[in-house]
Amino acid sequence: MAFQLKSGSKSHTDQDIETLRHLVNEGMGENTLRALTSDLAYLQAWSLAATGASLPWPAPEALALKFVAHHLWQPEQRDIDPHHGMPADVEQSLREQGFLRSPGPHAPDTVRRRIANWSTLTKWRGLTGVFSSPSLKSAIRLAVRATPRPRKRKSAKAVTGDVLAKLLATCSTDSLRDIRDRAILMVAFASGGRRRSEIAGLRREQLTVEPPITVEGGPPLASLAIHLGRTKTSGSEHAEVVYLTGRPVDALNAWLAAGRIETG
Repeated sequence: MAFQLKSGSKSHTDQDIETLRHLVNEGMGENTLRALTSDLAYLQAWSLAATGASLPWPAPEALALKFVAHHLWQPEQRDIDPHHGMPADVEQSLREQGFLRSPGPHAPDTVRRRIANWSTLTKWRGLTGVFSSPSLKSAIRLAVRATPRPRKRKSAKAVTGDVLAKLLATCSTDSLRDIRDRAILMVAFASGGRRRSEIAGLRREQLTVEPPITVEGGPPLASLAIHLGRTKTSGSEHAEVVYLTGRPVDALNAWLAAGRIETG
């Protein structure tokens, strides 16, 4: 791992460290583990500030509901009721420790991620959590609805066609590395901007050859489907499938052939 897991801090108890080490041994991806570690540190700091005690395992439903109330609130309502949202002493404690930087309520996606990671860590401890309870789901849904946020672009510097062309120009030889890099760039771009982990973990078994696409006045274009399964953007109930046609498929097939990749 690229970072150390150390016990003895206010953020992580010895049992927390053992849970994280277990996840390392189970082959948890480094980025995922880093997010789990960060969120666990935040949850522990919040619990100490809000209740005066370390995060309990498993957490009672009332504590999970308190977490939602402290992080998803309405600024205009706080102007009327100073007790609305996160209490001032809790907020000050988290700011002094560097856990809070921006004013106002949390982004709903951040709250959902922290609750999801809270649930994951609870399960890895062999415990049953309350994170699927109707009350908690309803509280999150109502809080998010009451604190609307404008949708933002995921990247301020999204890769466009001209940028892609410059990137492809750097891998113009017939070396295995350039053939591979062309496939990575073209597949990632043509499939809607995939996450690095989705491209790096792509397996031959996820590819399905589709019927060629006929274009008037030209040769048929190769087509295939990539079965991504459940992704961070597709939600937990849907498996995502993306379709590629033409040059990206040719680039991927060239890499599969040059790398003699039949499985995996």
